[in-house]
Amino acid sequence: MLTLAVGSRQPVNSRMISPAQASEWLNAGWRDMWRQPMLSLGFGAFYAGIGGVLFLVLNEIGMGSLLFPVAAGFMLVGPLAAVFLYEISRRLETGEPVSLSAVVTHVLARAGQIGNMGLILAMLMMAWLLAGLVVFALFYPPGMPLALDTFMVDVVLKPESVNFLVAGTLVGGVLAVIAFAVSVFAMPMLLERDVGVIEAMAFSVHAVRRNWRTMVGWAATIAIMTFFGMATAFVGLILVLPLVGHASWHAYRDVVGRS
Repeated sequence: MLTLAVGSRQPVNSRMISPAQASEWLNAGWRDMWRQPMLSLGFGAFYAGIGGVLFLVLNEIGMGSLLFPVAAGFMLVGPLAAVFLYEISRRLETGEPVSLSAVVTHVLARAGQIGNMGLILAMLMMAWLLAGLVVFALFYPPGMPLALDTFMVDVVLKPESVNFLVAGTLVGGVLAVIAFAVSVFAMPMLLERDVGVIEAMAFSVHAVRRNWRTMVGWAATIAIMTFFGMATAFVGLILVLPLVGHASWHAYRDVVGRS
């Protein structure tokens, strides 16, 4: 068990969790979402709108295929986007008033450490985008059309593209594992407790390693739900993002305990 001393507060312990608890997190997240539907769905609509606009812009300039690495990169920084949803769940749990101004104010009060964590995730996202471009350049000549329809026909659906897709998946998978491990519990901890980024990341990595079977399933659940949210022209993200964000708060709470 990892024990972190947090200033004058009691130590924070990493607890064991089971795969069966994932359904409890989703149920708790669903309840939180409908206890504050305007705020929760509002944040979901905001992020879904950003995704929709980005897709339209990339498609308009003939680079729609870049949506794939950008969408995957978004999942790397997902914990940063979900921080407002964590705060809603935290306030519902503690009985504090829940409003847009209260949520934003508390998050901004923690902006220093949360911003540092966000910077780390942004760097991982940039590394993923750069790695994706390098892998693409290794398999395809310069000037390859990047329009979405052309990319699907000439790259994704061709049998000879298997090596490219495998290489891209492996590279992206490594970065995704790193981003997930360092942030899944670190971001909500930074929101709730007076800890530094390194301390929160160390706790998150240890908790993920200790519960790796459960966390593999949870990461896959998040990825699948996010994928289907994006596949519905981003409309599904209005519901998926707040559900995942609230559920992730309850996953964190089970890991650190509810005392």
